[in-house]
Amino acid sequence: MSNNKIVRLPASMQIPTISKELHTAADTLQEIGWGVSVFGSARIKPEHKYYQLAEELGQRLANAGYPVIAGGGPGIMEAANKGAYEAGGKSVGLNIRLPRETSNNPYQTHSLQFEYFYSRKATFFMHSAAYIALPGGFGTLDELFEAITLVQTRKNPPAPIVLVGSEFWSGLVQWVKDQLIPHAFISPNDVNLVTITDDLDEVMDIVNACCSQIVSESDKAPALPQETPYTKD
Repeated sequence: MSNNKIVRLPASMQIPTISKELHTAADTLQEIGWGVSVFGSARIKPEHKYYQLAEELGQRLANAGYPVIAGGGPGIMEAANKGAYEAGGKSVGLNIRLPRETSNNPYQTHSLQFEYFYSRKATFFMHSAAYIALPGGFGTLDELFEAITLVQTRKNPPAPIVLVGSEFWSGLVQWVKDQLIPHAFISPNDVNLVTITDDLDEVMDIVNACCSQIVSESDKAPALPQETPYTKD
């Protein structure tokens, strides 16, 4: 049995670091402009088809002029960063040190280091015009459902949310349709907030249709989810 003890620091001791991390991230994101966040597993190896797909995705996003924002670790995160980096684009890594991720991937033009998941996850949603999720575990699901929730509740502006890998994602989306909609836990149209595809041409069409004008508006500062009350149209 491990003797490592997890110490819960008082919020008063955590908030200064979280605030500093958010300020540093906002300054960096202001420099790079609007980007596209890519989520996915740290455990996928370079020979895996999803690693190769993520690398090509990063390359195509960079060639289209979109900064790529990924988690900075290995696996899908590395692949997306690598594709963007080797294409000469802006490749942002939101790095956090974990037992399974002891080093940052080397394919980053802009590196941000986080102590807290809170500020790291908020950074994904500060300056992203679209969200693309490849297969992953709890962390990927957490980021994905955060993106869906922020768009659903209008705390963030409308944005494409694309799930790459129909074999992996179809069961989850079917469960949402079978369980959440019949119980009225979400509205029937909420399932349309996400698109499942295996086709990177379709991914790029979706991103370009929504994001090309947003990304060109470089004067917009990074923004955390809005605090204004929800109102019906």
